[in-house]
Amino acid sequence: MALKLEHVSYIYGADTNLAIRALDDICLEIPDGQFIGLIGHTGSGKSTLVQHLNGLIEPTEGVITYDGRNIWEKDYPKKELRSNVGLVFQYPEHQLFEVDVFADVCFGPKNLGLSKAEIEERAKKALELVGLSEEFYHQSPFELSGGQKRRVAIAGVLAMQPKILVLDEPTAGLDPKGRDEILGQIAHLQKETGISVVLVSHSMEDVANYVDRIIVMNHGKVLFDDAPKEVFKHVKELEEVGLAAPQVTYILHQLKKCGFDVDTQATTIKEARDTILKAMKEGRTC
Repeated sequence: MALKLEHVSYIYGADTNLAIRALDDICLEIPDGQFIGLIGHTGSGKSTLVQHLNGLIEPTEGVITYDGRNIWEKDYPKKELRSNVGLVFQYPEHQLFEVDVFADVCFGPKNLGLSKAEIEERAKKALELVGLSEEFYHQSPFELSGGQKRRVAIAGVLAMQPKILVLDEPTAGLDPKGRDEILGQIAHLQKETGISVVLVSHSMEDVANYVDRIIVMNHGKVLFDDAPKEVFKHVKELEEVGLAAPQVTYILHQLKKCGFDVDTQATTIKEARDTILKAMKEGRTC
């Protein structure tokens, strides 16, 4: 059930003197089961793009289809679309409002008209997927840590059993430990459920260890769309648009300059460690 964008553009304030083209001729496909990083500096069009994915914004130009059907055709069931394409906004804890964690996660499935048993089963499974045990069920969500609140908000969307989960800057405002915990949990649930995940970020470091594919946005256009190793080959171009490759990429390039025969295409800390240790063990130099 692929989600496709064909020549999608969006203009804020169209037909006015203040018109701003936020998206410009975007062509993308989000297939089943892929973990995608959507990267770009502030104002690159990331957030505008993700709001198109579940029909919150209608494109000024172009077509968006889900499972082969135009989501903006007359009588298209938007409620069904938003069940299949779940969007978790930046600072999702601001969306929490129920008296306890379990009730908050149950809210979405309740609106689907499911039985009480099915609603509770979905909520339990979703909370399990984000790593929150039963001891949290009857706590107020407002008494939790920032990272725990994020998990509750993500669980609320997962309880709808989406086929695609879109996370807009889920680590914003968290400390390094909280960021690692959230990203690790997202990677875990993606493997467990096999759903597609679109992770929006402005940080290459945040996505380097997890995603299968990186889409880089710049001024409303897609600059790169490829596997991480291929995207990180374009260090100079990334720096020109206010981004950067992961720190390990710079370290490996510097080691290469110093004569160490390391693999400069390694993108994760583990890959970097392995190539450095191998070069040292074998005494390899260029």
